Parts: sequence; C-alpha cells; structure tokens
Amino acid sequence: MRSTIKLTSGIAAALLAAGIAAARQPAQDPGPLVRNIRGGLYFVKGGMAFNGFFVYDKGVVVVDAKMTADGSRQVVAEIAKVTPLPITHILITHSDLDHVNGLEGYPKGAAILSSEATKKEMEEAFRDEKLAGLRAYLPTRTFSRTHRLSLGGEIIDLIPVGPAHTAGDMIVFFPGLKTAFIGDLAFVGRDPLIHRQKSGTSFGYAQALETMIALEAETYLGGHNDPLSKDDLRAVLSSLREKQDQVRALVAQGKTLAEVKAAFGVAEPAAGAAGRSRPGLVEIIFLELTEKM
Repeated sequence: MRSTIKLTSGIAAALLAAGIAAARQPAQDPGPLVRNIRGGLYFVKGGMAFNGFFVYDKGVVVVDAKMTADGSRQVVAEIAKVTPLPITHILITHSDLDHVNGLEGYPKGAAILSSEATKKEMEEAFRDEKLAGLRAYLPTRTFSRTHRLSLGGEIIDLIPVGPAHTAGDMIVFFPGLKTAFIGDLAFVGRDPLIHRQKSGTSFGYAQALETMIALEAETYLGGHNDPLSKDDLRAVLSSLREKQDQVRALVAQGKTLAEVKAAFGVAEPAAGAAGRSRPGLVEIIFLELTEKM
C-alpha cells in the first residue's frame, strides 16, 4: 500500500510540475486565419497586423507583409493551399514595420509597389543594420497619383491618400470585387493612430476616410480589425470630426494644450514612460490647429 501511495504521489507531483511548466510557456501562435472574401480575394488574420492576397490567372498579388519573416512564410504556405501560382506582386499600403518587416519571408523577384512617400520611409527605416536584409525588398515601382493595374481581367486601383496615418498611405481597391484594403486607415473601438513623426495628420486622416467612403466598396479590410462596412467608416469619421470640432472650439477660447488635454481627460504620462514622446490624437489635433495660426 505504501509503495502505491508513493507512486501515485510521484505521478501527481510530475503532472503538477508539467502543468506549471506548460502554463509558463507562451501560447502557441495558431498561424494565419485565411478567409475568402469574394472570387480570388482572401483576407489573412493573425500576427500583429492583418493582410491579404488575390489570385489571378497568372499569379498572386499579396497586400502587405507580416511583422516577421516567419509570419509571411506562413502566409506563403497558406497561398500554396489555394494555388500553385507564384507571387508576382507585393502591394504595400504603408511603411509601418508590422506591415513590411516580414517581407523577407516572401520569394524574391516580385514587383513591389507603393506610394513614393512610403518608399522614402522604408529607405529611412532600413538604414538600420538590423533591417539590412529588407533593403532587397524596397519598392520597385512608386507613384504619387492613382495607379491602375489590370491582372487576369480584374482591375486594382492603387490610391495614395497620405499624409494620414503616415505620409504615404495607400488604398488598394478592387472595384470589381467591391473590396478595399486600407492598411491602418480605420480603427474601431479606439482613436485613430496617427504617426506625426512620419508626417501623419488628423485632417489628412479624415480626408482619407472620406475617400474610402466614396468608393463603390462594400468591404474594407484593415490591418487590425475584422472586415469593416461603409457604416463603420462613417462612424470613425464622425467621431474624428467631432473631436476635431471640440478641440477647435477650445483653441478658439485660448485654451492651452494642457487645458485641452485636461478637458478630454487625457493624463500626462509619467516621466520616462514608454510612448511619452508620441502625442495622442487630442494633442495632434491641437498642434495641427495652432501651427496654422
């Protein structure tokens, strides 16, 4: 009996130890979640930012990369489950690293397209020796006005709308499929994210939203949300415009930045806090309004 009790206790202890060890392990990445939107168009969730791809008769067009090369390789593996065709084009909506850092995970040789401003931002970022491998993935074609691709009978309009979230934001619009990839040009449940250090502006962001709403699209695929509708974008625009109007009224009353932030309940970050140098939306709107005065 005693030996049985010792054996059972040993097993229990081992199981408990294994459970604790498992609990300490990070959750396993389930990998990309691929959803067909319409026709040959697919939306890819997972990772720090979402992206997608389009299959046409001669190849595959990928929109954006993942944060890591491994994340993009997972997307390549998912594409292979859909088609054996090669990736022929990579379209970059903007320069944030969670949309371009994984470019090394894509096969080389594809045409890489972006706005002119996005290429400049990528060149600046890739000067970092830690990102030297990404220099081979700088855009091969850039533009400052709407550029139209026709692939396999499907039209793809590449529409630069920056500065907004960044200086070089671009909408990738599939008019025949009534779908647009919009990068980080809409967030639901939080304020728009505007990179002032990349010349992003709140008023440019609002104009970008107006441009997207005017498209004959039914589905909008962003980098950090489930698919959005036109009504979702209208709600984002309405909230942004309301905040801009409120800040404008306070500025007209001669309020200081500190007073404006206090009116919105925006607390000052502690000294040395992460992100302290990155202004929030209210501060950005205030700075844009007062810099024009």
